[in-house]
Parts: sequence; structure tokens; C-alpha cells
Amino acid sequence: MKLKFKVQPYQTNAVESVVDCFAGQTLASGIGYRIDPGRKAQTSAFEEGFKNADIQLADTQVLANIRDVQKRQNLPISDALTVSTGCKFNLDVEMETGTGKTYCYIKTIFEMNKRFGWSKFIIMVPSIAIREGVYKSLQITADHFTENYGKKARFFIYNSKRLHELESFSSDAGINVMVINIQAFAAKGADNRRIYDELDDFQSRRPIDVIASNRPILILDEPQKMEGAATRDALPKFKPLMILRYSATHKTQHNRVHRLDALDAYNQKLVKKIAVRGIQTRGLAGTNAYLYLEGIEISKKAPVARIELEVRLKSGEIKRQLRKLEFRDDLFTESGELDQYRDGFAVSQIDYNNDIVEFTNGIVLKAGEAIGDVSERDIRRIQIREAIKAHFDKERQLFAQGIKVLSLFFIDEVVKYRDYSQADEKGEYAHVFEEEYDLLRAEYLTELALENESYRKFLERDPPVKVHEGYFSIDKQKRLVDPDIKKTGEDKGMSDDADAYDLILKNKERLLSQGEPVRFIFSHSALREGWDNPNVFVMCMLKHSDNTVSRRQEVGRGLRLAVNQHGDRMDHPSTVHDINVLTVVASESYKDFVAGLQAEIADTLSARPRKATEAFFTGKTLATDTGPITVTAALAKQLYRYLVKNDYTDDADQIADAYHDAKAAGTLADLPSDLKPYADQIFGLIDTVFSEASLPKMDDGRKPKTNPLNANFDKKEFQALWSRINQRAVYRVEFDSAELIKKCISALDSQLRVTPLQYTVKSGVQLDSLTHEELVDAAGFSENEQATYQAETVTSLVRYDLLGKIGEGTQLTRKTVAEVLTGIQAGVFAQFRQNPEHFISEATRIIHEQKASMVIERLTYDGVSEKFGIDIFTAAQTGQDFSRATAKLKHHVYDYAILDSAVEKDFISDLDNSKEVVVYAKLPRGFLIPTPVGDYNPDWAISFEAGSVKHVYFVAETKGTMSSLKLRELENTKIACARKFFDEIGKRVANDKVKYDVVTDYAKLKDIVLTSTA
Repeated sequence: MKLKFKVQPYQTNAVESVVDCFAGQTLASGIGYRIDPGRKAQTSAFEEGFKNADIQLADTQVLANIRDVQKRQNLPISDALTVSTGCKFNLDVEMETGTGKTYCYIKTIFEMNKRFGWSKFIIMVPSIAIREGVYKSLQITADHFTENYGKKARFFIYNSKRLHELESFSSDAGINVMVINIQAFAAKGADNRRIYDELDDFQSRRPIDVIASNRPILILDEPQKMEGAATRDALPKFKPLMILRYSATHKTQHNRVHRLDALDAYNQKLVKKIAVRGIQTRGLAGTNAYLYLEGIEISKKAPVARIELEVRLKSGEIKRQLRKLEFRDDLFTESGELDQYRDGFAVSQIDYNNDIVEFTNGIVLKAGEAIGDVSERDIRRIQIREAIKAHFDKERQLFAQGIKVLSLFFIDEVVKYRDYSQADEKGEYAHVFEEEYDLLRAEYLTELALENESYRKFLERDPPVKVHEGYFSIDKQKRLVDPDIKKTGEDKGMSDDADAYDLILKNKERLLSQGEPVRFIFSHSALREGWDNPNVFVMCMLKHSDNTVSRRQEVGRGLRLAVNQHGDRMDHPSTVHDINVLTVVASESYKDFVAGLQAEIADTLSARPRKATEAFFTGKTLATDTGPITVTAALAKQLYRYLVKNDYTDDADQIADAYHDAKAAGTLADLPSDLKPYADQIFGLIDTVFSEASLPKMDDGRKPKTNPLNANFDKKEFQALWSRINQRAVYRVEFDSAELIKKCISALDSQLRVTPLQYTVKSGVQLDSLTHEELVDAAGFSENEQATYQAETVTSLVRYDLLGKIGEGTQLTRKTVAEVLTGIQAGVFAQFRQNPEHFISEATRIIHEQKASMVIERLTYDGVSEKFGIDIFTAAQTGQDFSRATAKLKHHVYDYAILDSAVEKDFISDLDNSKEVVVYAKLPRGFLIPTPVGDYNPDWAISFEAGSVKHVYFVAETKGTMSSLKLRELENTKIACARKFFDEIGKRVANDKVKYDVVTDYAKLKDIVLTSTA
């Protein structure tokens, strides 16, 4: 298979953030120069070289460009260019691990060449692992960038023994990229110093001089790992035109022009969610009874607990076995009457909401907790079993969608996986894995639904020995060995084994194929940076924890979004975090692992503002569809008061939990009227302020359970309803330009009101005596007079492209914009002279609203032959968080429903107890209706008793309020589109058409189905 790449807005933003810093630089092809021929005569082919053209812009212009880029992202504004390592232009790009940092800087290379003609680039990396990964990325993205830019880049890894490649780097006029690890120029070995030596085999030239003659653009990947003195001293010798630094965790700050941190990446759903299966040991006084609660399962009857305990076999041997236990089961009996379970070990409660089992003797066991005699070997076996179980759970969910699931085990000694002193050469972990895999596979095959034949065949296809593989260093006898590990420096705990990384990367695409048996991978923890396979869904750390690697570094290897068998990223906004969940099997408790990981994430967010004050909001930019809006002091005051009034901030002006809770529940208080038009941008601005509550939520990996489909799904009433709504469709919108122009003119005449520009004159006098503190705090003057004046007209040297600006914001042609503006009243147009910026932004907003309303009016749906498969229901069975589950239901197509709000809780209670309702379903997230503003997933499909209501078949959206002011504009638009969709599919049915509406509760629903007409 081949990985596919597509243009994504968030990556384009990162590219533009860099390129726009040099806006105004003219396009110039590589500047020709004569390559230093050395002492020997060169062939004519290499006599001329092409170097990067100098930056023509004044330093002040580059700084102004940088400040513009920072303003539009609300980043801290730079006071000056940060000069570093002999270079004036140093730009920092912050991008979270897994969001495509490498892709972004490769695209930046192509974009800089396209706009400015620069063609010589050097990518510097701190380790061989990253070097090999970058080189692989250049290879697999080559065709994608050729399609987009119409040219290929020539790239190579610097090697002091292949210096002829430097000749080509200098003499080639196209895009040339050299990848180099810092050991090649900042280490002390003889080979590593060759870059600075006059070499006989290089015509007595120094390689560094040949490189520097090109004025290359340096791209530093993970610069925080390259801040040693040797590296800092070496960078000026490359004579870089500029230095671009890309990292998730910058240590030294320069001019930061882009930020996509851990919080941004999670909230924008650009990386996987994290779930944790923690394991905790606990000693209990007075008992040595071994027990491990793996988890609680939902069954057709009552919940069952999966408990490992010691059991006496018929042979008399005592062995630990996993048993499924129900309410009132007695461990004394289950164990073959072992004495340690004699006193009060009967199950008295199984709580599936909180994952707790209680015994009659008062002992309470939490999922993931082991008590009694627990050794490290026991913990490792439990971890391996938990990883296999998590893998099967995920695989069963994703198999029908064509997504290969991979699990990755990190170990610290090869002998634990491959032991050459044993006859079968298998280490302890390999034996344990195959034993546990065999047991769990047999259990899954027993429980697998008969109709899931394809997954059954997949599970049965390969024996345990074929499904796991080890990726380690290899010695001369082709044996797996421990890699050489660095003991000091930034790469402490890492390996520089190029062959091992080559093996990992070479098999990257092969491992993604369902045809490849290997699904479980064992690798050395020192090789972790080589792993960035997007389909790693389970990670298990079978090693001692130490301080050389953080939890964040460990999970970072599995954060990339998965791909299917066609190489397409599974990044649909509606389902991205249903599919993309990384389960980490830790050797510590869930609580401890999550607390530690969130603390590490919080440390990386130190650059975020901590307080939501008027001063923070003032001057910030809101990037609206109609153009940028600056938050004035007056708007900032309204926003600050809004937060205080609703207790969304605490006494220290920090964002309170109440804000995040209300936002998650969709119950945020109304914004003041002046802020309402920019609601999305305002809340986005608030979200840039750090708070503990905003950190990514990490689920307990044991909470998700299987929610079985039941007989209600097969009822004729539900199948009749499903056959009516199971229709994929495409939409089209046909515009009438004359009608749009007419509507825009009318709206502008009635709504366009511009605030005249005001200016304030303040006067003050210097204090009679000054202290040092007053000077430092700029408090040496006292204000004694202030007056505000209103400008009737504005005289400005700035020339406004009125048609261009409004056309850009509304995506309309200059001709259409001209017809609109010439049609409005003269008095309305005269406001342009009072405040041009406000006129443009308000006119753009109003025209945009008219255009959006016409989209709904002119929207039509066309059905296509394709329908949804049953797999959208079966996929929704697994991975459900039962902490939000209802009690067992009577009329739902699943035994339980997982709810998102209190509104849904009340609604489903009434629904399930209603005599008129035959069957209903909370529609799975895979059921999507396309709209111009994004796909829409309705809440409920309900089938009523025939004859009891006017509308037997109903699709409902539940909302806490019907006020359109409280529903976001986006939701209103999607709901309006859904009405058109269901109207269209209703035309194809003669009787019992499906009715769609938005309801607040069951009483409202009943009013509609009883009284409204078809």
C-alpha cells in the first residue's frame, strides 16, 4: 500500500506563517556563481553553481512582516529580530508531535522556491533516528509535492565519503535538500571532522566552504536537542540565509511565528486521543489471596467481572487463571477450595459504571488493581495480556473499516524477547505473549457474532508465532542484539543504529497491510524515535521507568492519525476520536500515569497566557470569515465582564472549570450583543488562556466496553425505518447572482452602520520626584486631563482596495461586489470615509450572511445508489464509555445507551417508558448527512406504534433550548440542511414518510407526532 497525502488547512497555515515573513521579497532564480574548483581543474559540468539570492527586504520590513504574522495568530509580538548563531533571521515554529511537522517544512521548501526562487536547503537533525525518518518522509511525499508544484526536489543524506554529492548540491539549479545529523559536523571523531578539513579527494577544498557558498536556508528539526556549544559554534560556518526551527518543545525562544501546541492539536482533533490501562498493586493486611480485576464486561444478562485468581487443577497443581464471575459467585468454590479464599470472598456487587467489584468480606477491587502476592513477572504478564485484549477490542471495532491495528511493546533487553540460549530461541516475553494470545483469541472467537465471518477468518488465519515480530539491532551473525545506547547528552537513552532504523522504516507500509500477519511488534526502548507508524493503537512499556524518557515522549510515538488500506487518513471530524484512540498499558496506576502525563503537557504550555484580563484581550485579532477584527478596549471590557459575571473566571482571573464544563455541555451563557457576531472567534480566544481543566482528557482504558446490539435491531418496525433513512446523498447549490446582489443591497441599506473613528487626547505632568521603581513601572507622570473627539472623515495615506478586500472576504468577484456597492444608498456608502476598516469588515459580514442564507435556500439533495452498511452499527458496539451509560433499556437497539448530556438522559428515560414507542436508536456517528458547512449526525431514529400517532417514523435532534439565538449559527445551518435532506428522501416513499424535527424533550416530540400533518 502507499500512504496518501492531502492539502490540509492547518498545515498550510504553518507554511504561510513562515513564508509570509518575507512578503515583498522578489522572485529570483538561483544566483549564478563560480564554484571553487580547488587545485585540480574541474569538468565544465561543475563550473557554475546556483546559490540562494540574498534577502532584499530591510530588517525593519521583515520585522513588520513577522509582527503581522504574530498578530493574526495572537502570538506574543516581537520587539526586534532575534539574532542567533551569526544569523539575523531566526524563526520558531511550534508544532505538536504527530501533526506533520516534517511535511510542513518540506512544503515550506517548495513554497519558498515557488515564491522567492530559493533552492538550497539543509535539514539538520539531532540523531540518526530522526535523520532516517526525515529521509523516508522526503521519499514518500515526493510524488505528492510533484503533483502540487510541478517539480521534484533532489535530496540526499550528507556523507563525508560521498562528497561528489556536494558538487551536485551546488551546481544544480533546482530544489536541493541536504539532510545532515549534527554528529557529522559537531562531534570529535576523525570522520566527523572531515567537513572542516582540506581534503585531497575533494580537490584540496573544505566541504564546509562549498556548502556555505550556497547561502543555504537551515531547517533545524528538534532544535532543543542541538543547543550544545559545538553545534552553536558550527552553525555560523554554514553562512545560513535564515534559520527555521521546528519543534513541539522549544527550549530557547527566537521570533516565534507559529504555534500548534498539544492543546491545539487535541482540540482540533489532529492527533489521537489517549486512553490508559493502569495497573496498581496493593497489599492487604491479613490476606495473601492473589486477585487481579482485569475489567467488567456487559453481557446479555448481568455484568460479569474478569478476575484472575489462583486455581487448584485436577492434577493438584496451583495455577493462576482468568475467570468470568457473576454476582454471588464464591472464589473459594471457583479456586478448587483454596484456603486463602475461604473467608468472605463471595461477589456481593459488580458496578459497571465505576468498574468496581466488592466481596462479602468488605474487600473492594478496582479494575486494573492486583492484591496479594504480586511479583514484577506477574505485572509484566498482566501488561502483555492487557495489551492483547486492548488490541482485540480495537481490531474488532476497526476491521470492517479496513484499518490495520498495530500494537507496540517497548522492552529494555533483547534477551527477554529473543534468547539464543534456548532451543526455540524465544525469550520470556515471547513465550508469555503466545500463551496469552492463544487464550484470548479462543475466547474472542467463541463470543464473536456469526455474521462477522470476515474478522473470524482473519483471527483464525495466522498462528500466534506469526503475529509478532522483533525490531532490534542486528549483529554480524544476523542475530538480534541490544543496540549501543548513549549514556550522556540530549540523546541519553537513545541509539544511533542506522540499520535498525532502516529496518523499521523500510517495513512501515508493509505493516499497514491486512495481508501482513505481523500485528504485534517488540522493539528496544532506545529505538523509540524510529517508530511513528500511524496505525499504532496500543503501546505497552515492559521496562523499568527511569528519568531518561518522559511519558510524553513515550506516547508521542503513537499519536499520528491512522490510515486505512487505501492509505487515506481517518480524520473525519465526526468520527476521528471514535477511531483514533491510543491505549497505553502502563505499569503504574491510571491516576498516577495521567497525572504525570498531564503535568508534562502543562510544562510544555508555559508560553500560554495564564490570566484572562482586559489587558490580555485588548488588541487581539479575531480571524473571521469577513476578515480580521481587532478587539478594542471597549470589547475587551465587555468580554472580561462576561467571564466574571458568569463565574467563568476565578478571583485570580484564571479560567475556571465552570467555563469548560458549560462549553462541553453546550450551555454557555449568551455573549453581549456586540460580541455575538464573532462568538466562535471569541471563545477560541478564551481557549488560548491556559487552565488545568483545558488539558486533554485521558480516558480510563478499561471504561470502554462492548454494548451489544439486541433483537430490537431486527424488528420489522426498525428495519422499515432504517430502509427509509439509509440513503447516501450529494448536495448541490445553484446561485442566482442577480438575486444575491438584490438581497445584499437591501441588507446593507438596512443594517450597515459604521462607528466613526475616535481619538483621545491625554495630557499629564512629570512628578516632582521620581523613584527607581516608578521609572521601571513607567509611572513617572500623572495624568491631569483627557478629552475624546470624533473624526467626521478620515484622511489617510493608505489606499484601500475596497472591491478586492470585500471580494476576498466574501469569495465574490470584483464585478459582483461593484454592483452591490453602486446599488446601496449614497448615505450608507458615505460611511466608508468615516472608518474604512470598519466599513469593509461590516459590509463583508453582511454580504457573507446573505450568501450563507441563499446557500440554504438553493440547496438540493440528489440520492446516490450507495447506502450505509450494517457495520456502522456493529462498529458502535465496541469501545463505549460506560461511565456515561444508562441502565439496561427495553426498546433501544443496543442494551444500553451512552449519553452526552442531561437533556438526553431525561429524553431517553421517557422514550423507553413510552407505550407508543416500539423501537428506537441513538444513531451511530457513522450515519452522516453532507452539508455545505460540514457533515451532520442526527441524534435519534424512532419508530412509533402504527395507528397511535400521525408520524410513525421520526428522526429527532435533541437540544436543551429551541432559541435560535442560543444555538450556534453552524448548528442552525446544519439543521436547516437536514430538513431539506429528509424532505427529499420523503419524496421517494408513498406512505409513512419520515418526519424530522428538533425537540427539547419527549413531551415536545409527542406534540409533533400527534398533531402535525405530513
